[in-house]
Amino acid sequence: MVCAGIEHKIGNHGSPTCTMVYGGSSEGAVGWLVGEQNKGLQAMFVMVNAARFNVGTESLAMSERAYQLALGYARERVQGSLPGQRGESVPIIRHPDVRRMLLLMRSQTEAIRALAYLISGARDLAGGHPDSKVRRERQAFVDLMIPVFKAWSSETANEITSMAIQVYGGMGYVLESGASQPMRDVRICAIYEGTTAIQAHDFIERKLVRDSGAALHAWLADVDATLGRLASQQKHELLDIECNLRKGVELLREATDWARLNYSRRPLVVLGGGVALIQLCGIVAGGWQMARAALAAIKRLEAGADQQEFLRRKLLSVRIYGAHVLPQVSGLAVVAMRGGDSVMAMDDAAF
Repeated sequence: MVCAGIEHKIGNHGSPTCTMVYGGSSEGAVGWLVGEQNKGLQAMFVMVNAARFNVGTESLAMSERAYQLALGYARERVQGSLPGQRGESVPIIRHPDVRRMLLLMRSQTEAIRALAYLISGARDLAGGHPDSKVRRERQAFVDLMIPVFKAWSSETANEITSMAIQVYGGMGYVLESGASQPMRDVRICAIYEGTTAIQAHDFIERKLVRDSGAALHAWLADVDATLGRLASQQKHELLDIECNLRKGVELLREATDWARLNYSRRPLVVLGGGVALIQLCGIVAGGWQMARAALAAIKRLEAGADQQEFLRRKLLSVRIYGAHVLPQVSGLAVVAMRGGDSVMAMDDAAF
């Protein structure tokens, strides 16, 4: 086994991707059967699922890094006075659109982190809970969420790290600032261990069609329970997350049912909208976790718990996610159910 050369990449330089040559010295190469014959792919998915989860957490880390860089720069970069006000120039964090970008980065990163923790806990329970029924339920949840988490977190991280450069402005385009490194590093996350389209294919064929959506509907029952708790709070700051998460769940049910029922007859058309579908699912999953965070924060605030300022900030992040992120599901649902026809309509020669 010989390393024939290191690949030159746009980022992720901490991983020395290389070309390997097996049996290149004329001795030949020997392979051994591992496990049962014709069951290799099934066995490999144990490793693949773990790797896909790790890629999702890598996306989380790069999102957090990008946010911290952008936040630090926005606090110290002074430019322009506020519209409608006369006076000295202010740090750009005071300007509305910079605040919008920072809050979008922050809220989506928090949502990704919360879902990562939930999946990680479910993996532990699936592997070690004494009740076999709980182990099966948690494993079904993990199997459902792994492609969703990998696809949604990596695609969102690409947006977050790009947004960090936008906060920097022209300086972000200069390598010296360091703002571009998270974007260059995270770009691979939507590609390796299965591209976003591969995750969508896995989600539709293995997670929706094979069990008729049983695992999905079991999870959505938990989301419905959270929505019930939100409604009972009747608090103004929860209005956006409750209304838009409820709409997201309705659209997710409609879109996944459509995909499941149409896949056997028109698989290419369904897969043409597959990326939109899995992104829709990811946004709803993130919204669910933000809703749970809001409920926990309110409970602790009312009990007079420590870290009151942290809890109030959490509620503000939830409001941003509810008002700015969850409304995207309406467009994604249209693409998921109506976009595939146009994708497959053009002949190859017409490209």
